Amino acid sequence: RGGCKVIANIRGGGEYGPRWHQMALKENRHKCFEDVEGVARDLIRSKLTSREKLACIGGSNGGLLVGNLITRPIGSSLFGAAVCQVPLLDMKRYSQLLAGASWMGEYGNPETSDWKFLRKHSPYHLLRHDILGKPELGDDGVLGQPTKSTNPDWKCPKTLFTTSTRDDRVHPGHARKMVAALLEEAGAG
Repeated sequence: RGGCKVIANIRGGGEYGPRWHQMALKENRHKCFEDVEGVARDLIRSKLTSREKLACIGGSNGGLLVGNLITRPIGSSLFGAAVCQVPLLDMKRYSQLLAGASWMGEYGNPETSDWKFLRKHSPYHLLRHDILGKPELGDDGVLGQPTKSTNPDWKCPKTLFTTSTRDDRVHPGHARKMVAALLEEAGAG
């Protein structure tokens, strides 16, 4: 019976000018994820909705947002569903695919020490290595050991991924790799 749509003007967007946008660049990118989690928590606490009825949607950079929401411990516990459209999800390789190199001013350069903070909001790496405990390739090119899950109670919200071979900015490999990891490794099928 009815529903509502909430649009959150989170830090990192351009709604309130350059300073607002710059608040969630590079090592501060996590702030935009925290903002959405805060809105979701408030919607649930206010009884406007419940986890089962709450969904998030985003494309391109918004797809990076959704990817983080479904893999972060707090975000994944708040949403029952998600739509992740033409997303950036592998922040280790994004700069090597299509227009990715032009976004290094926004996100950082994964080939430098920026990888330290980029790794913390790379949904593909959060899923495979932090949640599933899969071995990760080290800076020295050597595959590490499997690790213990940092979120053993993680449950992926029902998620629809969309991508396109006609998008000249975000490579479809981001969504394809994430879906493969969810289906084949996380058993989320």
